[in-house]
Amino acid sequence: MRTGHTALRRGLTLGTVTLAISAGLTTGASAVTPLAGPDADRAATPALDWVPCPGETGPPGSECATARVPLSYRDPTGPQISLALTKRPAKDPQHKIGTVFTNPGGPGSSGRIPPRLSPTMSARFDIVGFDPRGVRDSTPVTCSDDPAEDAKLNPVFPVTEAEEAAAIGQVGEVTARCAQHAGPLLGHMSTGNVARDLDLLRRAVGDQQLTYIGTSYGTHLGEVYANLFPQRVRAMVLDGVLQPQEWTTGRLPGQSGEPYIYRIGSYLGAQTALNTLLRECAAHPQCQFGEPGATEQSLHRKYDNLLATMRRGPVALTDSHGETQQITYQDLVGRMLTALYTWDAAAYITPFLQQVYLAAQQPAATAPGPVNVPVPAPPRFFRADAGATSGEDEPQIAYNTWHNAVACTDTDNPRDPRAVGRYARLAEPAAPGFASAWIYAGLPCASWPVTDPDRYTGPWNRQTANPVLLVGDRLGDPATPYEDAVSTSHLLGRARLLTADIAGHGVAYDGRNQCVDQWLDGYLTDLTLPPDGTVCAADRGPFDPPPASR
Repeated sequence: MRTGHTALRRGLTLGTVTLAISAGLTTGASAVTPLAGPDADRAATPALDWVPCPGETGPPGSECATARVPLSYRDPTGPQISLALTKRPAKDPQHKIGTVFTNPGGPGSSGRIPPRLSPTMSARFDIVGFDPRGVRDSTPVTCSDDPAEDAKLNPVFPVTEAEEAAAIGQVGEVTARCAQHAGPLLGHMSTGNVARDLDLLRRAVGDQQLTYIGTSYGTHLGEVYANLFPQRVRAMVLDGVLQPQEWTTGRLPGQSGEPYIYRIGSYLGAQTALNTLLRECAAHPQCQFGEPGATEQSLHRKYDNLLATMRRGPVALTDSHGETQQITYQDLVGRMLTALYTWDAAAYITPFLQQVYLAAQQPAATAPGPVNVPVPAPPRFFRADAGATSGEDEPQIAYNTWHNAVACTDTDNPRDPRAVGRYARLAEPAAPGFASAWIYAGLPCASWPVTDPDRYTGPWNRQTANPVLLVGDRLGDPATPYEDAVSTSHLLGRARLLTADIAGHGVAYDGRNQCVDQWLDGYLTDLTLPPDGTVCAADRGPFDPPPASR
């Protein structure tokens, strides 16, 4: 699939825009030289006053604290912002190794409540999560006081020219006002500054080197930290890997004019995950979207025909209680993209697909059986499964600002909003529906009003004190393609790739693969790497019944 992405890139090239940069809020997107060296050293170490988390703000036994860090590391004694942290204390403090910091992805997702890891990790480490700068319980940024205005940053992806024009207009209205409302923090939201914050937090807990687990976008935070502070890496797990060149500026000259999500190729990873789903569906009689004698190819034709039908208009699903839902083309694509994030979703998404297929064949008919799972909200971009964190109750309207405040200051993008649609249409044949759903998600960056002069854009190959361990799902990752984990493992100065023979987005410590978790336990506790080329087989197939313990 990566070969196809390379071919797509040759089809359309947009020029780059060079814009002036100042130390304050600046307009546009531009490649800038980051501050040299570990500049966080010039800032004071935050004092962490850990106290029991009040009320329901943390899991039982957890402790909360607030860290004060510089707004700008160019002025380390100047204005400060707050970071909210939560700690799960080590259960065996006498044998504690240190602290493991976590980030669940996003960008813009709340990471304050750390995930549950394995019993080994819970015994030997304090597990600390934090809301990155600008996000939720840390000092937040918002583009508007009106929730309806922030919601406009994430319109449903357009299909028609009229819908595209409306999306460009409503996104542009918000980005035009965002800098005035958000204040100076908006210009200091890049991952480079989050990595500098993370180094201060490492110092604050007293660790000489960083132990870190990052998922999805959290892998980019790890990549930046590893190259800003290479000698301070003790152990680092990057699960669901973003390719850092594709995220920031592009691998090749001229790619800085492409939308960042087009460069990443998330839509191609989603298409690979769909291929796996349909292949598994054809092989398992219990898959309701299948049929006698079905093959992966025949189910692809069935699925593609359904998409074509849905593009012409919505279908109605009537459940056994007589209640009707209108399912649009965008609903279906969003539902599929969300489901492909987990290996286990086949059991519920394929009955839904069959219900929609039957309704599309006979629109006036009552769909067989109840429609018992609601149509999903748009997927959280580059983020781990929300069920592993407290993030599932995040206010979506705030997330729109938080996500773009990082993504648009980290990445180069075209400055013509119409170019986003041109790239989406260019990519559509390779991944129908998924291409538009992903690429239009980057629309705010075409008119984002500020940059961060201290973002990090490389080099990416600095030799770390200890190797970094990457984890990838090779049967299809719908957000961060497996091929990017492979290429990043060669790009970083010292890295090893652990492969999971499953589809989905992220796998570390989510209960789906004991082999992966055992290798991670050994690496994080003893710095023992899996042998080069290690592949972990799936614990079970996507249509196999879940374990009784679940």
